[in-house]
Parts: sequence; structure tokens; C-alpha cells
Amino acid sequence: MSIRLRLTLWYSGLLAVTLVAFSLFVYYIVAHNAFSELKSKLSQEARGIKADSIGSQLIIQTSNRFDRYSIYAQLISYRNNADGIVSDGTTNLLGWEFSHPPLDAVNFDYRYIQRSIGDEPIYVLEIPVAQISTGKIVGLMQIATLMNKEVDMLAKLRQILVMTSFAGLVVAFLLGMFLSRKALRPIEQVTEAAERIQSGSDLSTRIPGDSEDEIGRLRQTLNHMLERIEGAYRGLEETNIAQRRFVSDASHELRTPLTTIRGNVDFLEKIWQSPVIASTNEPSEPSGPREEENIRMASSPRLTAEEKEQLSKEAIKDIADESRRMSRLVNDMLSLARADAGYVMEKERIELKPLAEEAARRAVFLPRQAEWKVGSLDALNGVWVQGNRDYLVQLLFIFIENGFKYTPAGEVRLEALRKDDKVALVIADTGIGISREEVPHIFDRFYRVDVSRGQTPGTGLGLSIAKWIADMHHATLEVRTKVGEGTKFIVWLPVDFSEPVEYDIIEPSARPTESE
Repeated sequence: MSIRLRLTLWYSGLLAVTLVAFSLFVYYIVAHNAFSELKSKLSQEARGIKADSIGSQLIIQTSNRFDRYSIYAQLISYRNNADGIVSDGTTNLLGWEFSHPPLDAVNFDYRYIQRSIGDEPIYVLEIPVAQISTGKIVGLMQIATLMNKEVDMLAKLRQILVMTSFAGLVVAFLLGMFLSRKALRPIEQVTEAAERIQSGSDLSTRIPGDSEDEIGRLRQTLNHMLERIEGAYRGLEETNIAQRRFVSDASHELRTPLTTIRGNVDFLEKIWQSPVIASTNEPSEPSGPREEENIRMASSPRLTAEEKEQLSKEAIKDIADESRRMSRLVNDMLSLARADAGYVMEKERIELKPLAEEAARRAVFLPRQAEWKVGSLDALNGVWVQGNRDYLVQLLFIFIENGFKYTPAGEVRLEALRKDDKVALVIADTGIGISREEVPHIFDRFYRVDVSRGQTPGTGLGLSIAKWIADMHHATLEVRTKVGEGTKFIVWLPVDFSEPVEYDIIEPSARPTESE
């Protein structure tokens, strides 16, 4: 059973109870008023009627104002018969004669009772008649009048109340169904939206409406919840896409050095499985690319000891280079994995100028073709930051190595700037630069500028790690670049103005000894 039907039935049931109670109240008021008028009329006529006796017979004496056309009075005598006999009566144009109670039932002062003559209903006032000397009841005065009008009126009233109550209940039921449908329409919209979301067809579904009632507040709450669900789903979807791309790129980057290492291992195995021939005095051919060596081995499987040694050294060098490349790639991936896992690095108060000077000194030993220059670092005098020393050095080395890598000729420079409560470390080069379209993507994992792909060695993870380190230090990265003129990376770090912790020197004291 639907909520709409249940609400309508509850509403209709309450309305039915209300209508029944109201109808009974109205019927009681009308009936009470109608019978009150009859009682007043019979009581008024009873004041003008007296009972008298002639010998053993009881008679009725009426006044001149007695209404003989609508009122009938008869006197019952119990003197000679306990069941009572009609002793006297007023003029009876309708031929009335109605029942009366026996003597032992006359135990009241007076009463009003409904009786009938054939099909005619009458209303009767019965008053006992007592003997004055003894107080013994000897008769019963019955004063009656027709009550057709009252009975017909009450019957019609009952009919009207029943019909109007039934009609009102039907109308109320239909109206309740309509109103409940309209009132519960927002809930149906919520259900429809939930079904669409469950089917996954449209996560941007929103529940329409702008009412301020309880349903309106529920609608607003659910819409906010749907926005958060959509945002979370989009974020999860983007995360899954990024993760799949990360795994794919990592597999590709790892496959290349592994292929090279495996190929060189196979090559070494073939070299040392081939028989050795005595060396000749003829000058050996100059060593060429690995493809020429493979062709030579295929055409002349016999190698001299000198040739084996030379080819083995070249293969081992290739294996070492690719191993170092894999090691760097794995370390970079480990750093990014820590970032994804929510790793929080330990930070302390660090003086920035000695750190920058150390990075500048160590950068001299990096492989490079460009000239390394250190500009003014005076802006770092007395500047302290909250950070991790090792990671900040790694951040600088990533940008410095990146400058050396993409500057085949020219210079790479390190300098410092100061602005308000922030200090900047600037690494600028005069290298190939980056196009404006590619700048938004340079911090993406495994992203490498198209110009450098296949020409410059690298994993495409360095700038991603630099971005993570900067975020952990609440730093801001700024990139200024132009194709053919170079690139400038600016790292803005917040200055730590807190006072260093002072430690008191505790004077040594003699340890107390236990007395003997």
C-alpha cells in the first residue's frame, strides 16, 4: 500500500469519525429541541386538566382553553381492576385508544413516553392520580399528542446527515488523493532521481522545486548530497583514470630499461659461449653500434679475447646505465606513492641561506653542458622556514637538473628574492623553453614536453615530485617560460617569524649518595 493511499485512508477515517460525531451531535440537538417543544405543550395542557370522582368512577375536567384538535386526554382507573380500565376521556375525533401500564408499574411522579396507535406515533405525558385522604394511587392521567411532524423531520434529518456525510467522505477521499499526490510529488521526484542515479545514467540529476517547507528543505539537502556524490564520483573517476595512466606509463618506462638489460645479458651470454681464437696482429675494426656487432657475430662466430672483453665492457656499461635509470625511476615512484598515501613529512625550523648555498655547491658536480651560476642570495639573510631539509634540497636539485637537461648551451642560474612575508628561490635557464599550451601539464606524472621526448633522458616524474614537496611546505610554484629563450621556476616559501626555542644550561651537580 502506497504512502499516498495510507495518508488518504487515515485522513478519510478521521474525517468519517468527525462527521459521525458531528451528525450525532446535530441530531441530538434537533431531537432534543423537538421533544422539548412537545413536552412543553403537553405540560401546559396538563395544567388545565383535573381528575375528579363521582362515586367509584373517575372523570376528567378540562378548561375552556383545552386544545381538543391536537391533544387527547384519557383517565385510567385502578379502583376495581389492577390492570386499569379507561374511566373517562376527552373528545376523540380520531378514535384514539392506546395502551396503559398496570398499577404495579405506576411508580413514578410523571413521565413522557412514546406510544403508537396503529401506524401513528404519539407522545404521551403520564401523571399518576392519588386519593387525597390516603395517598393511594387510584388512577393514571394520560395526555397525548401526535408526533408525526417530529418523526418525519427527524427521519429526513437522519437521511440528510447520512447522505451528506457519505458524499462529504467521498469528496474528501478524492480530494485527499489529489492533494496527497500533489504534496508527495517532491518525494516521487526524489525517488525518480535516486533511480536515475542508481542506474548510473545521469549523476547531474537534481530535484526541481524551490519551496521553503519541510519537503523543500529535504529537496535542498538531497540536492547538496547529490552534488557531493557527483563530485566524489568524478574525483574517483579521475583518480582511476590517473592511476591507470600512471600504471601504464610506469610499465612503459620500466619496460625500456628492462628490455635493454635483458638484451645485453643475452648478448653477453652469446659472447662467452662462442669459442675463442688466437689474436692476430691485424688491426681490429673500429667498434660500431650494437647492431653492427650482432651482424659481426652472426657472420663470424669466433671472437678474439680482446674483442670479447671490449664487447662485454660495452654491454656491462649499458646494463649499469639502465640500472641507474631504473633506480631513479623506482625512487621517484616511491616518493609519489608516499604522496598518494598521505605521507606527512617531518618539518623543523631551517635557515634557508645555508641550504641554498649547499645545493649550489653540489650542483657544480652534476653532468651538464650549460654554465652554472649563482646570483645574489642576500635576500635569504636571516630567513628561516618551516620545512624538511632533505626534501627542500631535492626540490632545488629537481629544478637545477631540469635546467641542465634542457639547456644544451647557455647558463642555469640560482638566485633569491624577498617580498613581504615570503621568500623566493629562483632557478632560471636559457634553454629550449616550454610552449604556453604545455605549461599547465608539466607537473603531471610522466608528462614530458614533446620537443624533449626521445631526445632528453628522464622519467617525467621530477616536476610531479617537486610539486608535491612544494605543497607539503605550503609553497607556491610560479613558471615563466618562452620557447627558445628559456624557463624560470620560482618557489615562494612562507617565512617563519617564530622565535627559536631557548634551552637553559643545567649545571652539573653531585648525585646524592645513601649514607651508611
